[in-house]
Amino acid sequence: MKAIVNATLVMRDHLIPEAALLIDQGRIAGFGEMRSTPVPEGAEIVDAGGLYVGPGLIDIHTHASDKVFFIDDPVAAARHHLRHGTTTVLPALYFSMDLDGWLEAIRTLRAAMSDPRCLNIGGLYMEGPYLNPKFGCDKENNPWRGPIDRAQYRPIIDAARDIAKVWCVAPEREGILDYVQDVKRADPDAVFAVAHSEAEPFQLDAVKPYGLRIGTHHTDATGTIEKYPEVKGVCVDEYVNFHDDIYAELICDSRGIHVDPFMLRLVRKIKGDDRIILISDAYAADGPIPPGYDGVHDINFDWTGEIAGSKLTLDVACRNMMVHTGASLVNVFNFASANPARAVGFADRGEIAVGKRADLIFVDHHMDVKTILIKGEAQP
Repeated sequence: MKAIVNATLVMRDHLIPEAALLIDQGRIAGFGEMRSTPVPEGAEIVDAGGLYVGPGLIDIHTHASDKVFFIDDPVAAARHHLRHGTTTVLPALYFSMDLDGWLEAIRTLRAAMSDPRCLNIGGLYMEGPYLNPKFGCDKENNPWRGPIDRAQYRPIIDAARDIAKVWCVAPEREGILDYVQDVKRADPDAVFAVAHSEAEPFQLDAVKPYGLRIGTHHTDATGTIEKYPEVKGVCVDEYVNFHDDIYAELICDSRGIHVDPFMLRLVRKIKGDDRIILISDAYAADGPIPPGYDGVHDINFDWTGEIAGSKLTLDVACRNMMVHTGASLVNVFNFASANPARAVGFADRGEIAVGKRADLIFVDHHMDVKTILIKGEAQP
């Protein structure tokens, strides 16, 4: 038994100051105000020193550390995100790989999931292969522009069916429903995301019954349909905003470049705090910083000058979200833990509740991470 004392617990909708939290066999066994939460005799005492203690962060969409892709060095990438409080991460595989590249990446990350140095890798985020080739960094190297072919995609489904948590699609691709249905047959719990897309509502409606639950990096790499002059059309962003059961991923960088601060506030107002997911979308691009982006330190660029993900970690994204929107610490823990857990089906984590995994982080009011626990064990 382990007891965390002198903590301010971050709950789903409130704080519990001067609190204690009990851990038994890697799970939360109890919690509450210290005066009413007896600590069992012989328990290991961990003094939080007045810090906030909340659920470990869950990054469902990231490709890399600050320097290396997960598929090239999963240990380095996983440890980088863990040091910033991300106790569960889904490495994202990108459309720019060919079939052999996809299969090798899946094998590499499957092996990493059994490595004790990669305790926080919880599955895969499949950002491809069938997205709209008009959108995204490195789009010049998209080998999946041609017709959707079962012989090409079936090996990917077979290789990843048990560890892929999110499957991204562009619903406007001809034949996409064949792919979606085959994924769903292989994994009835599959979650789909609309990504790199300019789909219209009727095309999105066709995919939604199969489990369309997420808007990938909402308002980034999405199209705009204009059917009539001077009349704004309805496309992916509007569809995600409209549907209360679809989560909106947001990349929240320090300058509000991926998503303008006013847009962040607008999306929060429309979607509500239960349907926002903060992601890092970290990427290991090394292109030069284009003119007009001087001083930008947490965004990557490819060699064409296209924005190529970020250099973020979720703790920093949370801090930025507080600055840009006035969100509280309670809010950002929901955006970066409870909501992503619920969206992708991690029922055993994402909040402080009896029976949940004791994946916990200690932070100050700036969201600076001081201590990380996975299943109750401190992480170096």
